[in-house]
Amino acid sequence: MVVLVTGANGQLGQALQYIAPKYPEIQFHFCNSSELDISNQESIASAFEKVKPQFCINAAAYTAVDKAETETEKAHLINAIGAKNVAEICNRYATTLLHVSTDFVFDGNQNTPYNEDDITNPQGVYGATKRAGELEIIQTLKSYFIIRTSWLYSQFGNNFMKTMLRLGQEKTELNVVDDQIGTPTHAVDLAEMLMKIIQSNSRNYGVYHFSNEGSISWYYFAKKIFELNNITINLHPIPTAQYPTPAKRPKYSVLDKSKIKKEFHTTIPTWDKALESHSK
Repeated sequence: MVVLVTGANGQLGQALQYIAPKYPEIQFHFCNSSELDISNQESIASAFEKVKPQFCINAAAYTAVDKAETETEKAHLINAIGAKNVAEICNRYATTLLHVSTDFVFDGNQNTPYNEDDITNPQGVYGATKRAGELEIIQTLKSYFIIRTSWLYSQFGNNFMKTMLRLGQEKTELNVVDDQIGTPTHAVDLAEMLMKIIQSNSRNYGVYHFSNEGSISWYYFAKKIFELNNITINLHPIPTAQYPTPAKRPKYSVLDKSKIKKEFHTTIPTWDKALESHSK
């Protein structure tokens, strides 16, 4: 089986490379943005022609949430046009697409977990471009899995956990937002879920939600990171109002995973167990 992965240098791309040796029956082709530029159809077609993948994992994305507010065109080019380009080439080669999306497609005004059919209402450019990408795929392709995830972190790339570990070495006290609720998701757990989807041969295409289980605030996530790494720091919970950012964050973005658990007969580790097991 041949699996082509875009965005190989990103956090999820690196997580997929980390677990790839566990799947010797799969021939992976990892492409970074210079090898496969999703904003350029010819670049995608050239890569597909070489390897003729049965599956494509589109892990390429513009994820700088705050910068997207000013780099609107760039975010749209990668997240919306890029997704459309990948979907069109997948169509041409009869390739099944696994595309990773985000909790930012929701406005965060609910107080119960979001399921796949809940109305999307992105509040910023990043969320809007990711939702536009979803719609492009849905309109272009039949054989796709769109997997929305949240609060992605790992030992790879730039993420909240690595920022906290760095700040824990540099500072004696820190303020962290305590009124945004969601679920941290370890990128390796997401990567493993994508492999499960590929190996299932499921044709129940569509949108799915995946994150680790449970829900917490950024403050409690930071607290657990420091505890596990034996870092002593004076941590203060603050409201979002005291930490303004260019892009508005969802106040509540916990995802309901019932659909993915049922379809792929999977149990998902809680966020704290995932943090502990991947910290060892």
